[in-house]
Amino acid sequence: QVQLVESGGGAVQPGGSLRLSCAASGSIASIYVMGWYRQAPGKERELVASIVSYGSTNYADSVKGRFTISRDNAKNTVYLQMNSLKAEDTAVYYCNVYGRPRASGTFQAWGQGTLVTVSS
Repeated sequence: QVQLVESGGGAVQPGGSLRLSCAASGSIASIYVMGWYRQAPGKERELVASIVSYGSTNYADSVKGRFTISRDNAKNTVYLQMNSLKAEDTAVYYCNVYGRPRASGTFQAWGQGTLVTVSS
């Protein structure tokens, strides 16, 4: 069983910054991919950014140059630094982790979601 605990959401004015964190715990042998998704009201969940174990990153075009994803492998934690926030970044942000548990096989886990509201 793998658990994810997210933190860092909140309300901010346009142009502001927030930093999201997501810590994974439980029966984890290794984590291959850590990522952040978001879902705005009335829209489908979309990938925001992802990072693999050796550090390669991937970003949605809408956040390139503004958001930075990073991870601390020793802490099984992923971060999302969000700068120059826009109203259209308002959404519930979900952490997602894909890896290998101590037993055989693979796992995929989702965080509980954290709300980010960008408004003046």
